[in-house]
Amino acid sequence: MDLGGNMSHELRVLCLNAGSSSLKLALWTMAEREAALGTAAVEGIGTARCRLWLRGASGQPVSEAPLVLTDHASAVHALLDAVDAAHWPTPQAVGHRLVHGGPNHAAPELVTPALLSALRELVPFAPLHLPAELAGVEAVARRFPALPQVACFDTAFHRHMPELAQRLPLPRALWDVGLRRYGFHGLSYEYVMQTLGPAAMGCTVIAHLGNGVSMVAVRDGQPLDTTMGFSPSGGLMMGTRSGDLDPGVVLHLLNSRGYDAAALEHLVEHEAGLLGVSGLSADMQTLLAARDEKPQAAQAVALFCYQLRKQIGAFCAVLGGLDNLVFTGGIGEHAAAVRAAACSGLTQLGIELDPQANEAHAAIISRAGRSGVVRVVATDEARMIARHTRTLLAAD
Repeated sequence: MDLGGNMSHELRVLCLNAGSSSLKLALWTMAEREAALGTAAVEGIGTARCRLWLRGASGQPVSEAPLVLTDHASAVHALLDAVDAAHWPTPQAVGHRLVHGGPNHAAPELVTPALLSALRELVPFAPLHLPAELAGVEAVARRFPALPQVACFDTAFHRHMPELAQRLPLPRALWDVGLRRYGFHGLSYEYVMQTLGPAAMGCTVIAHLGNGVSMVAVRDGQPLDTTMGFSPSGGLMMGTRSGDLDPGVVLHLLNSRGYDAAALEHLVEHEAGLLGVSGLSADMQTLLAARDEKPQAAQAVALFCYQLRKQIGAFCAVLGGLDNLVFTGGIGEHAAAVRAAACSGLTQLGIELDPQANEAHAAIISRAGRSGVVRVVATDEARMIARHTRTLLAAD
């Protein structure tokens, strides 16, 4: 592919974000003004519900259709074919979100054969995510061998936490082979911090609430602790993930309930969290609508919000105070009832919501005059990937 153009003035970056059964794509132009040129996705890869959709620069639907795709490599080619058919501008670089960088990758890196080899060694750290993400990198390389690719690690933001926060209470030999608390959602947290700028100084807790859920404690721009640990399954309860479990529960399931490793993995990844407690749905909007009629839905929402509220208090202790509480992610940005319940009873920490501002999803939803400012920030991981790609290639 002809890279064309002057990268010092403009760089068109194709951003890829692979999930276990989905692949999201966004094309950004990075110049004096950052602008999204379009978004696309394949959802339900490997299932009967697989579909591909495209949207234009302003989010307007361009096309949507069902299709049959069995793996992420074919999904990459299907998306690129759809983008070509829509006559999007030719990208000059590709940035990838990679869920795990292990102990040795703490910043975005140019994709090279050596990096790919190192990342394949990390697959046991993130077996549900890394294979699909690496398949996407390799598919782009086969289609566009001259196109520079940049790997952006979701763990990188947290690699600067104090060692005490990264340590697991396990034998030291296991630390030496990479068993530690890594943390995730780092690209989202980076974007929120850049968006807030000087307002993020002091003691800040950011809650990324989506299908995946985590929090981070940041003081003067430096992460001090986070909820997710060795894997994205740890920490707070999520849509279908359990979050942290007593190790005794795991041992009991293995020893007394007939579970093997595969069944246990399916339980904690796909049958737990909001879905498991409610017995109804992993979708917060569905549960909020049903909670007046279905006690299990109400209990799932209440447990979710209780864990959030408890973690805010814990991170306040880690930080030594609380100047900012930030909600982001699909639930964090759109579920006023969740924000209200999570902040209920936190007046001694300086947190009190303005109900009208909260219902309106305002940028600041706390009452004036309180010491803790509560904010809602729309995250944008694709834009963060594009920024990292531009920065790395400009320095190369």
